[in-house]
Amino acid sequence: MFEISVKTHFSGAHFLAGYPGVCANLHGHNWEVEVFLRGRTTDSVGMLVDFRQAKTAIHETVDALDHKELNALAMFARENPSSENLARYLFRALSKRLNSRRVKVYRVWVSESPGTSATYWNGVPG
Repeated sequence: MFEISVKTHFSGAHFLAGYPGVCANLHGHNWEVEVFLRGRTTDSVGMLVDFRQAKTAIHETVDALDHKELNALAMFARENPSSENLARYLFRALSKRLNSRRVKVYRVWVSESPGTSATYWNGVPG
């Protein structure tokens, strides 16, 4: 099994409706994102996936969030843009763009501040 990852970042603001504290107010973060892709075999060149292709898809998806109020975006119309929900959104959006017979998005890691993060993957809880 092979695994690669691509890291990126964006700046965005959000608030957590219903949260009993200061995070209920609009505030911003410099978000970090890491996307992990897995597959059993490499291509004829010896790569799981071309980093350039993966980076393009990931950056285009994340750029749609950059310098935005996340709560105002359609994908968060029915749920708070928490780190957890953001990781799930990116996992699903990137799976549509990057998954193939050979390669799958395995997990997406999101951090809103140093020392705190959320990860989403399509698996069974431990």
